[in-house]
Amino acid sequence: MIAIVDYGMGNLRSVAKALEHVAPSTAVRISADPAEIRAADRIVFPGQGAMPDCMRYLRESGLEEAVRAAAASKPVLAVCIGEQMLFERSEEGDTPGLALFAGNVVRFRGEAMRTADGARLKVPHMGWNRVQQTVRHRLWDGIADGSWFYFVHSYYVAPRECGAGRGHQRVWAQLYLRGGAG
Repeated sequence: MIAIVDYGMGNLRSVAKALEHVAPSTAVRISADPAEIRAADRIVFPGQGAMPDCMRYLRESGLEEAVRAAAASKPVLAVCIGEQMLFERSEEGDTPGLALFAGNVVRFRGEAMRTADGARLKVPHMGWNRVQQTVRHRLWDGIADGSWFYFVHSYYVAPRECGAGRGHQRVWAQLYLRGGAG
């Protein structure tokens, strides 16, 4: 079973529908039950909104320890702010994260957001960009290097170790993998 962590933030129904489409023979459940999250084979940890709010909702939901346990023992796909929450700290509200991965979440700096010809790039970053795959992983199976992905964000993870994909005219981690590469 794939459990989608419901701590009160995120577009859970869209995530569930996407998973049901790509894994039709696997049970997919949106869950706010720590026991169900611990029992799941795989976890999806979404997020939408502001980091301070997401961390507060996670703690108030009583799911923080279940997410920590899941991240230590099974495959976890963390999406958007869900990914950011796994790191040590975010510049958004100077918010501590779960510190499961070494690194921070930083805001795009306006002065660094320029194209090669000097044109200014907008923050928040919104739009389609090609993503370069920097490591081989089964998650990339069937996705060509340089494929287009849609982004809406003002912050990005800056892991101490290399991520697995990068995008835009500037480089930042789009996918962070731990274990099971290949």
